[in-house]
Amino acid sequence: MVNLTEQSDASLVEQVMRAIQTKIDRRQYTPGTRIPSVRAMAESMSVSKSTVVEAYSRLTAGGIVQARLGSGFYVAAPLAPLDLAELSPETDPTIDPLWIMRQALRPGDEHMRPGCGWLPESWMPHEAMRKALRATARDGDGMTLFEYGPAQGLETLRGLITRRLHDQGVEAAPEQVMLTDSCTQAIDLLCRFLLEPGDTVVVDDPCYFNFKALLRAHRANVVGVPYTPTGPDLTAFAAVLEAHRPRIYLTNSGLQNPTGATLTAAVAHRLLKISASHDVVIVEDDIFGDFEEQPAPRLAAFDGLDRVIRVGSFSKTLSASVRCGYIASRPDWIRALSDLRMVTGMASSPFNAELLASMLMDGSYRRHMERVRTRLARQRQIVATKLADLGIEPVLEPAGGMFLWCRLPRGCDAAQVARHALTENVVLAPGNAFSAGADATGLMRFNVTHTDDKRVYDVLKRAIAATAKTSSSARRKLTDVSRTPGS
Repeated sequence: MVNLTEQSDASLVEQVMRAIQTKIDRRQYTPGTRIPSVRAMAESMSVSKSTVVEAYSRLTAGGIVQARLGSGFYVAAPLAPLDLAELSPETDPTIDPLWIMRQALRPGDEHMRPGCGWLPESWMPHEAMRKALRATARDGDGMTLFEYGPAQGLETLRGLITRRLHDQGVEAAPEQVMLTDSCTQAIDLLCRFLLEPGDTVVVDDPCYFNFKALLRAHRANVVGVPYTPTGPDLTAFAAVLEAHRPRIYLTNSGLQNPTGATLTAAVAHRLLKISASHDVVIVEDDIFGDFEEQPAPRLAAFDGLDRVIRVGSFSKTLSASVRCGYIASRPDWIRALSDLRMVTGMASSPFNAELLASMLMDGSYRRHMERVRTRLARQRQIVATKLADLGIEPVLEPAGGMFLWCRLPRGCDAAQVARHALTENVVLAPGNAFSAGADATGLMRFNVTHTDDKRVYDVLKRAIAATAKTSSSARRKLTDVSRTPGS
């Protein structure tokens, strides 16, 4: 519930009304839901019962809630259309996930995007892709080119995915895999499958910023747990599970986004034990796994796909246009998810699945990723050196991948730096976009594959200088005020 304040322009009654309306707007209170009693609301918000009575009376008069004799107050108003922007808790658009995605996906080549989350088109296997396209178009049957695919997706590709899972120690059969259009769609389906509005989901802090936006769309209560170089802080994780009784823990396994940290076996074992004692389902997003030079432990391998669900896709490694992801889980859950997949979007594209299967079978995907990993290792060193010249230091040295999670010079607000940079057509990813607890003010994620242009460093230098100047001016004003007699 929101905190009330005597300094607000709204009266206490209006603030109580706004608190109820916010819960309704965010789908935490849906039509027919019983809202807290007058006594409970008064105690939770530290106001008098008469204040709550007046607020409930006005909400009833407006048709927002209705009173039921001897039972309490219930939500009566129909839900307004869901507007994710309206549900954003962020006051600064620079750290809002939706705002960042809109900036990163804006058309035109005038923008440089060191804050984006994908490889440049120039890094992709053009000739291998064209070869696979020709083969798929030439050899594909009628279903591949013109018909819907089976509910779980192309069996050939599902078999190839299970082999890749086996290489990571995850024992799975093809019937335990369902294809999706992307990793994001996979997580969206799992949220539909596992969550009710108001359920709590635990995420890493920091985490991939789209997790926050997607969970907002499912009206989930999002709680962050600090992520360390070896995995989540287990003491904090256990405390959150005890306090919030979450339904899901959503995490990356190999090369956590944005930090690049890798889970250790010791942390994985303890994490699974804590999760099992609280009946928590773990959704393990492995979309960056193929960027690893040495594979880290996987929760799904230790768990055997019992209460851990694995999701992944090839959009980061191969093509964002060839939409193909997957879910690996228990057979009974896969059957239910296949039905849900059909009613919400039919089956995944058989053409995309055939194309990807072709590249996996002929070895072109493997060779492509070997080249990418080698190139990334070199690029991370180059970018880290150039950032260090600006006083920007990685929090840790990742074992692979395209990201550096960096600390800006002391006193720099990453959101302010991002705003300055955007005026020069450079899109950055400030830390608090990734942090559920807004604890990453001085941090920023850099994509090393989009940070090889000298102009990026020139803009960063100017943006840091402008931010430092603004901060210094603000500190001087604060000092002057504190020295004013009577202040």
